[in-house]
Amino acid sequence: MLVVGALPGALQGKAAHKHIALARNPVRDGIAELLEYAKQAKMPLAIEPLHPMYAADRACINTMEQALDVCDELDPRRTGALGVAVDVYHVWWDPKLEQQVARAGKDRLLAFHVCDWMTPTTDLLNDRGMMGDGVIDIPRIRGWVEAQGFAGYSEVEIFSTGNWWQRPHEEVLDTCIARHKSAV
Repeated sequence: MLVVGALPGALQGKAAHKHIALARNPVRDGIAELLEYAKQAKMPLAIEPLHPMYAADRACINTMEQALDVCDELDPRRTGALGVAVDVYHVWWDPKLEQQVARAGKDRLLAFHVCDWMTPTTDLLNDRGMMGDGVIDIPRIRGWVEAQGFAGYSEVEIFSTGNWWQRPHEEVLDTCIARHKSAV
C-alpha cells in the first residue's frame, strides 16, 4: 500500500508551497523509483487515494483517477506491478468512482478496504464506523470492484478510538464478521 506524501512540510505545519498539483511530481517520481525495486521483488504496489481532507498533509493523490493516471504513466503495459487500493472510506464520495473502477480493471485492482463514514464524524482519522453504521453504499462499490474480476479479500479498517477500540475484542470481531456478511 502506498499512502503518498502531500505538500512538503505541511505535516509539520509549515508547507513549503501551496501548489498541490506540483506536489504530485515528486510522489510520481518516488513511485517510479520504488517500482523498479518492487518488480525485482515481485511485490505489486497499490496506490491508495486518500480523501481530499488529507490532501494538504498526508496524500496529494485523492481520487482513483489521479492514482490511475500515475499507474498508466509508470506502467503503461499493465504488468501487474502497479495498481490501486479501493478504500471505501476515502473514495465513496467520488462521482467518477464507478467509471474509474472500470478503468482500473482486474489487473489494477489490488486491494479493497471497508468501513463506514459516520455522520457526524467526530475525528476524521479515528471515527470510522462499522460497516452498515454510516452512509457508504458498500455493497454497490463492492459490486463494481467484483464486476471487474477482483476476487481478493475485503480488508476491514475500523479506526475508532472513541467507539470500537473501547469494546471487548471478541465483540468487535464478532460484529466485523456479522457486518461483513450483511453490509459488505
